[in-house]
Amino acid sequence: MKKANAQSRAQQMLEEPVNCIIPKLAVPAVISMLITSIYNMADTFFVGRINTAASAAIGVVFSAMGIIQALAFTIGMGSGTNMSRALGAGRKEEAAQFVSLAFFTAFLTGLVIAVAGQFVLDPLMYLLGATETIVPYARDYARFILMGAPFMMSSLAMNNLLRFQGQTMYAMMGITTGGLLNMALDPLFIFVFGLGTAGASIATALSQFVSFCILLWMCQTRKETISISRKNFKPSAALYGRMLSNGLPSLGRQGVASVATILLNNVAKLWGDPAIAAMSIVSRYIMFINASVIGFGQGFQPVCAFCYGAGRHARVREAFIFCAKVATIILSVLAGVSLLFAGQIVSLFRNDPQVIAIGTRALWMQLMTMPLWGYYVMSNMLTQSIGLSARSTVISSARQGIFLIPMLLILPALLGLTGLQAAQPASDVLAFILAVCLVQPVLRRLKAGGKKEEAEVAP
Repeated sequence: MKKANAQSRAQQMLEEPVNCIIPKLAVPAVISMLITSIYNMADTFFVGRINTAASAAIGVVFSAMGIIQALAFTIGMGSGTNMSRALGAGRKEEAAQFVSLAFFTAFLTGLVIAVAGQFVLDPLMYLLGATETIVPYARDYARFILMGAPFMMSSLAMNNLLRFQGQTMYAMMGITTGGLLNMALDPLFIFVFGLGTAGASIATALSQFVSFCILLWMCQTRKETISISRKNFKPSAALYGRMLSNGLPSLGRQGVASVATILLNNVAKLWGDPAIAAMSIVSRYIMFINASVIGFGQGFQPVCAFCYGAGRHARVREAFIFCAKVATIILSVLAGVSLLFAGQIVSLFRNDPQVIAIGTRALWMQLMTMPLWGYYVMSNMLTQSIGLSARSTVISSARQGIFLIPMLLILPALLGLTGLQAAQPASDVLAFILAVCLVQPVLRRLKAGGKKEEAEVAP
């Protein structure tokens, strides 16, 4: 039965029209990504009811969470792409090794972070951009977030492993349950129990533990999935090298983004807590929208990796073009609607006149460049899935690293607060141009490979 299911999934990956199979895989992935964003959105929403410093604290600690998530995605996606290509090539034992490598590496890395983080809380908060008034709230929030790192990291790793096996529905169930629980527990711990920002982080940590338990159960009990096994955990320099080679784009995308967020918070200090809070709110909302496109791209990745492993280059190119078009349309619609309600969106999270004024203008600027993300995100997904790690790392690091960091250093110095608000949109335009330049040669090679495939099967 398990063999029949595997053959059926392979047939779907290789033969079902891309405009059917990708949305089928993408919908659960989109939901998972949106719920993951809601983890932070919920905390921002409820903590914003305390005061502006507490609201800003969420943005400060979020950069640390971003680094933890970046490490988890590096492990999960790096192992997942190797696993998927191994399955496409019929190497099931190798695929099983990558599954166990990802889980145990993620959990142990999170454990180190959880223990070490407790000893450097205050210095870490100042490094992340907290002011004297923000530090007490940030410390309370960060303490339990760091304690939950092993479960956060291994949950994200398992989520990616399930996705790359085509089991996006199972992946969605674990993440969604935790996200919904977080939204329910936040007001209970923050207001009913009177725990403030610490209550928000306890709610998040508990929710992540529940997600961890559900995802682990899915991995271990579903016949359609490769089980996590201690005997298959055979760490080696070669396996870690392959994992990192394919996972570094994720580290580039999210790790460098976290570094840029730290810089953003430190620059925003010049305009006080309201500026940090406002930019944090805008970042959370933009990330929420961007999550839908990343989720759609995650529906594309298993098809891309599997078909590339099976030598179906024309199908890889066809899938990329389809996803880039759909993502651009989705983002254009969401940007247009959000422009109409920008002020209300910011005020929903913190009803402070200074926060609303700064945040509304920043949100307008970022929404103007939002449609460019469709091509940009899919370019990163494509190059990562087919093993072009260097190219993918450059693309993934561009929007919130290669270009954003210089923009944050230059534009605020020249234009003041306007420069701070304009840094991300300027980076978006430059990152899009870079992605086009790097991906067009790849698409031409895939097209040439597709023509060769057609010639080989021609009578």
